[in-house]
Amino acid sequence: MGTAAMLRAAGVGAGDEVIVPAFGNAEVAEAVIQAGALPVFADIDPATYCLDAVEVDAAVGPRTAALVAVHRFGRPADMTRLWEVGQRRGLLVLEQGESEASYAEIEERRAHAAFLDGRLRGVRTPERGAGHTYQQYVVRVPGNGRPDRDAFARAVRAKGVECRVPVKTPVHRMPAFRQDVCLPETERAADETLTLPVDASLTKREMQRIVSTCNALGGLLQPAF
Repeated sequence: MGTAAMLRAAGVGAGDEVIVPAFGNAEVAEAVIQAGALPVFADIDPATYCLDAVEVDAAVGPRTAALVAVHRFGRPADMTRLWEVGQRRGLLVLEQGESEASYAEIEERRAHAAFLDGRLRGVRTPERGAGHTYQQYVVRVPGNGRPDRDAFARAVRAKGVECRVPVKTPVHRMPAFRQDVCLPETERAADETLTLPVDASLTKREMQRIVSTCNALGGLLQPAF
């Protein structure tokens, strides 16, 4: 059963609000609208890229009926705290997961992530967390007033290393969902994040190439004066 169907089955519809993340694709916000309700965006935890329970609590209003937590990049949301908010506020709490992988594939991705964690310089590696499956390995390339993340990505690709921007436009900036809401962590993550390969099929030589390529570009990350 999809998110829209689950909301409707729980009686969520016209006149109701549902708290969702803006960091990600528009799928969840669209599901809320399909159910007849209004999506309300809350900020993320910068470590997990999932809804921050404190921000969710602050976003609850008299019409809030539910929240939808989305697990992001293989890192699960803090469901214990989100369930606590839901219980205390009388909200329906739904989860949207990610595609599953085999145990062997997850363990290989974790090994590749650990390899990068210990060798990358000049980028902020992802924070480790219980249950992280590294569906995507997301680093941060701080801005310093310049589009350093984008320049870094172009330079990495020019060296033959695959990378991509995971979220180009947060949902609350999209014309169909635009809201006047302050989401500083969402905005910062959209401007700084970049995914690097950790696929189970990568060889040790390919992993070493990722490290050497990224580390050679560290000068792009120096502050602009």
